[in-house]
Amino acid sequence: MKLLRLNLFILFIVMGLTTLACQKTYTLTPASSTSGSTPAPTSSCNPGSHSYLSQWGTAGTGNGQFDDPADVVFDNSGNYIYVTDYFNNRVQEFTASGAYFSQWGSSGTGPSQFSDPEGLAVDSSGNVYVVDNGNNRVQKFTGAGSFISQWGVSGSGNGQFSYPSFIAMDGHGNCYVSDNWNNRIEEFTTGGTYITQWGVYGTGNGQLNDPEGLAVDSSGNVYVMDRGNNRVQKFTSSGTYLSQWGSLGGGHGSFDNATGIRLDSCGNIYVADSFNYRVQEFNSAGTYLTQWGSNGTGNGEFNAPAGLWIDGSGNVYVTDYYNNRVEKFGP
Repeated sequence: MKLLRLNLFILFIVMGLTTLACQKTYTLTPASSTSGSTPAPTSSCNPGSHSYLSQWGTAGTGNGQFDDPADVVFDNSGNYIYVTDYFNNRVQEFTASGAYFSQWGSSGTGPSQFSDPEGLAVDSSGNVYVVDNGNNRVQKFTGAGSFISQWGVSGSGNGQFSYPSFIAMDGHGNCYVSDNWNNRIEEFTTGGTYITQWGVYGTGNGQLNDPEGLAVDSSGNVYVMDRGNNRVQKFTSSGTYLSQWGSLGGGHGSFDNATGIRLDSCGNIYVADSFNYRVQEFNSAGTYLTQWGSNGTGNGEFNAPAGLWIDGSGNVYVTDYYNNRVEKFGP
């Protein structure tokens, strides 16, 4: 997300300089009951246009305010929402209607401290996992924010990270972490024990360029938002390449620095297409279904949507990164 802010600033400069011609490097840096896996079954997941319902958040450091919210996830009860408040180095908790409830975290390297927290996940016991991007680790907390454990250090070895971004849980309680600058996905137990990994830098099948959002379907397949390659890649739980879709652009099914990815209970896939300022929806095979959003600050508009969550009624929650808010849309 540091790179997202830098890239957007660079983009504004480039647009204002008519005497120069340059090429932008796409580097931006944030998923549902066990976080990242398919939400609890619901009948409210038919594809179609989503209507704006509500929002909360403004820029600031106070309770309920944000400095670039990165990801969003519900607890297992569906009553409370966790949001990573990236540059405020904290996790904030809200009621389902967006009322501020509590928070934890501060800037630092110790337990319960953060350096740019990003991805979120919740396990079947209600524990909360936070990807501590700048500290190259994952921290595990109770649902109330009490520190439990952590794992990860800076590096490229097994279980090490270089600016990890997102996390998702499978149905067996294992978690997948997108190791962004190492261009790989690493799998761990919920206790942080390393299991396996896949991915190397590149543009070929199964290769990655700044992987971001992660989601796991009911069959255990893993969907990776391959941000730098502007595509979604689908893998088996062991990392075998299955399929992909997407390319750079603004048309249906194309992406520009997309980050978050989530699945609803019917297996439809939602992508936060950050620099196209929209959310796109696909079926499980990657076929485009619909989209909503445009660039702006009004209701239903976005300025770099980042994280996503779909609740049990099919409502979609989106962290609107530069507008410092969370927006809720109904099916």
